[in-house]
Amino acid sequence: MAGAIIENMSGRKLAYIGGFLLVCQIACFLVGAVFSPRPNNTEQHLATKCYNPKGNQEKDAWFVPFGPNACRRIEDIADDEIVNNHITADNVVFSVRMPQRKLFNGQEIEFSRWFQNLIGVMNMDIEYQEEEDDPTKQVHLMVDARLGYWNKGDKPDDWKEYAKSFEARNLECDIDEDKRINGYYYNCSMLPLFDLGALHHDFYLLNIRLPTVYLDSKNQVQEINENLGKLVDIWLIAINQNGGFTKVWVSMKTIFFPIIIFSLHWYWRRISMLTRSPNLLEKTLFSLGMSLTLLNLPLEYFTLFYEMPWLNLFNDIKQGIFYANLAIFWLIFAGEHLISDSGIGEPNGLSAYWKNLSVVLFGCTCLFVFDMCERGVQLQNPFYSIWVTEFGANLALGFIILAGISAGLYFLFLCHLIRKVFLTISDRASSIQSMSQIRRLHYQGIIWRFKFLMLSTLVAAALTVIGFIIGQVSEGAYKWDEDLGTTLEYTSGFLTGVYGMWNLYIFGLIFLYAPSHKKWGNEDTVSTGEEVEFDVTGSGGNQPTDASEMSSLTAFIRHQAAD
Repeated sequence: MAGAIIENMSGRKLAYIGGFLLVCQIACFLVGAVFSPRPNNTEQHLATKCYNPKGNQEKDAWFVPFGPNACRRIEDIADDEIVNNHITADNVVFSVRMPQRKLFNGQEIEFSRWFQNLIGVMNMDIEYQEEEDDPTKQVHLMVDARLGYWNKGDKPDDWKEYAKSFEARNLECDIDEDKRINGYYYNCSMLPLFDLGALHHDFYLLNIRLPTVYLDSKNQVQEINENLGKLVDIWLIAINQNGGFTKVWVSMKTIFFPIIIFSLHWYWRRISMLTRSPNLLEKTLFSLGMSLTLLNLPLEYFTLFYEMPWLNLFNDIKQGIFYANLAIFWLIFAGEHLISDSGIGEPNGLSAYWKNLSVVLFGCTCLFVFDMCERGVQLQNPFYSIWVTEFGANLALGFIILAGISAGLYFLFLCHLIRKVFLTISDRASSIQSMSQIRRLHYQGIIWRFKFLMLSTLVAAALTVIGFIIGQVSEGAYKWDEDLGTTLEYTSGFLTGVYGMWNLYIFGLIFLYAPSHKKWGNEDTVSTGEEVEFDVTGSGGNQPTDASEMSSLTAFIRHQAAD
């Protein structure tokens, strides 16, 4: 009897393969947990208050916090000079140079292109004034931000403009009852400032202005940044991907990429040798392997030579395609072994799953639209954020919550579907006792292996859903004003472990569900479990009689249901 490799492989060989994949899975976890640093690195920068004597009339000059051409600091100006020069908010430029000034072996540390991206979050120290009656502040803040870069080899302080924008942010502050005294600071919300999809240059310089007036579209003077209060300092929290983690992540991609390509080529070649056309499960598994191949594509190597700010968006799209294929495969994988009144499991092709697939595709489409509204716009303006308005923040937060709930509900539905598959197989298994010994042992082995594979699928689905939810929460936590120090942090070991699990799980499916080139012997060979080879092309004269059927277990279930 022909079928998939998992149905005809001996238990000893299957145990060897399972043990090998388990060792590889443990290795993937240990690589992240032992050898890799945490995924992201965080630095806090205290902005230098630079004196701009020309105020709003000077917008093209760069204000550098230190170095040979450092700006004139506000702290260095005598109090009487401040009064005489009538310094206002328009004369103050908050300057941050990234990374922080550190020396290693006598050389100043610069950004590495392995860091991949850079996210900036702004936090303000606003001192409480006793004459203020309201303990809360809600300020519509207008920020004039400008970002520049400088590379080693350029002329000293020859900063080049990377991006500039005049952005709005909603600042919310409050203060505890016992701290309403001069000298204490408000508790203010953190404000997302910029998001760079590439970290291609050695140094970056951020200049922030908080102007008091600006000209609107009708050239009318508008007063802005009112009720801000006594602003003492601005802090910038810079977040970038750790270079060590990037190297581990890209190394795993480099290893898995050719392995999955080779296994897909081998898998499709065996299917093409059959006299029948591929069935739905085989096509879906091949599509899943292709999406994993796209996910494994190590494009990060090109960022070492070229500036690719679109890579984060492209990686999100790749991951969305993989999630969609994975969710669709699990539905079809369970449905093809299920006979129910709803029509799922009937051999009607992809149309039998349209209700379930439409829900999955709708959720993925929503996430794609949300990502394009955020990172798509940031390709042109890194200071843009969908979180700056109340409507945008609620919409973005709603998308993330909805995605998490959908992922949880999908997992529960998959558990329900697999439970129905187990019940279906148990109902059909009663007829095995009336079979011949060789057929009975064969189907008992198939059922046991299939149940084990289904339980492995549940574990893979659970880890995937957990990783998806944690990833969404961790990525958006600072944007909806969660404390970065107490934010839920997923470890490198979990990330590399889940990523390795995807590759090993799909590699195992591709190998085990490839068409077998063996069939079981007769009653005389049952004691040894000998397997007899045949030529799937028919050229050897031993072509199987059921080469046009689906897998043995699926055919068995459908046959018993028909009876």
